[in-house]
Amino acid sequence: MYSLSDFDFNLPQERIAQFPLPDRSASRLLHVDGARLHDRQFTDIIDQLQPGDLLVMNDTRVLKARFFGVKESGGKVEALVERVLDTRTVLAQLRASKSPGPGVKIRLADAFDVTVGERAGEFFTLHFGADVFELIEQYGRLPLPPYIEHAPGEFDETRYQTVFNKVPGAVAAPTAGLHFDEALLDKLKAKGVQFAYVTLHVGAGTFQPVRTENLAEHKMHTEWYTMPQATVDAVRATRAAGRDVVAVGTTSLRALESASQSGQLEAGSADTALFITPGYQFKTVTRLITNFHLPKSTLLMLVSAFAGFTEIRHAYQHAIANEYRFFSYGDAMLLTTPNRA
Repeated sequence: MYSLSDFDFNLPQERIAQFPLPDRSASRLLHVDGARLHDRQFTDIIDQLQPGDLLVMNDTRVLKARFFGVKESGGKVEALVERVLDTRTVLAQLRASKSPGPGVKIRLADAFDVTVGERAGEFFTLHFGADVFELIEQYGRLPLPPYIEHAPGEFDETRYQTVFNKVPGAVAAPTAGLHFDEALLDKLKAKGVQFAYVTLHVGAGTFQPVRTENLAEHKMHTEWYTMPQATVDAVRATRAAGRDVVAVGTTSLRALESASQSGQLEAGSADTALFITPGYQFKTVTRLITNFHLPKSTLLMLVSAFAGFTEIRHAYQHAIANEYRFFSYGDAMLLTTPNRA
């Protein structure tokens, strides 16, 4: 049984990537092959995948979900949209000196008003007077992760999105997908690697550390996913052919495994609060492309469950010693699980 302190590690501040590299696919790739580690370039992923392997990518698009505003009383408010409920309603985190009650109006971005509705746990319901997506795109700010210290600019608005983004709704990027550019995708297709897509709208909870030493006491954040029937069919065909199902990012993996809880992958849309820790038997995913994750995070626990606790600890020590770049704008890992149901 593992506890929270088992997933802590010391990371020098200079290892946190503050900006992406000029070219998406120029990142490094740490290939974890059991106890063996191979230092590669991300473009080497072409050689590590075989014809018939299936890459499953998250096609979510990051919203410009952060707003600054003022209440009718003049008090300052910071709002971070967590989830779009419908074309006029969102759930949001609000930071204010005093929490606003139902019916209070907030002026956002000095451009439009929203009305506070009922609470939903830690979130507030906000009612917009016009189309949510249009107002967010026009007036919102890109919500870069808390460990990135610069204000978002035009470069971030391009590079903090994958090239295959399609469905707006995330407040954080599925960062393993940031390494793929069109040229690399074309080369993989030419080799015979197959592609399929899921949608999982990444929430702000992805950055929250676990705070309970006993992992069983942690309340996992929920995220909304959609598993298309076409992806289910592609996964079944891939497994029947004996090829690998490769999740591009922990968000794709979480969607695939959440939709596999019955024992087989099923199409549909649902909330997931799946918390993957060592001992979990993976039902669908056999390989994973992922970035490096925060200490004490649920994602570090997930990759430790996937590739092995000792193997991940060793890989992270190697990555720090060899000056890999960490977190959202950082380098990547390629993992294979021995822990498959």
